[in-house]
Amino acid sequence: MVRYPVLLIISSVVLLAACAPMVRSTPAELIAAGKDARIIEIATDVAPRLPAGHSDLVARGSRWTAAGQLPQGAVYRPLNIVFTVMGRNVHEAYLVIDSQGALAGFYLPGEARFSPVDQKVPISLKAVQ
Repeated sequence: MVRYPVLLIISSVVLLAACAPMVRSTPAELIAAGKDARIIEIATDVAPRLPAGHSDLVARGSRWTAAGQLPQGAVYRPLNIVFTVMGRNVHEAYLVIDSQGALAGFYLPGEARFSPVDQKVPISLKAVQ
């Protein structure tokens, strides 16, 4: 009789995971950065929200290098970490920072897609190189 409650809990967890929304995104063509890619450092923690799903914390002190450009802004890939966004699946993600210095969303390199944040978030940067 003890098996049935355990089976019910496991089934519930599996069903809830299957109901997670997909990360909203649109196709995006990245224009690659030059060989002398700029490196930035995040000055304060940023906790962006995605329309469907969530992302890792963009941690203060993390370093990012210019990866290219999208119409939505400059794209930066993380150095020495793997940054992800999560919905139904986990996606590797790069920051997309608009011309006003706000986090506009994420570039998903594995899918060549752009995923916007719910609301643009100002992001404090330090130039490293």
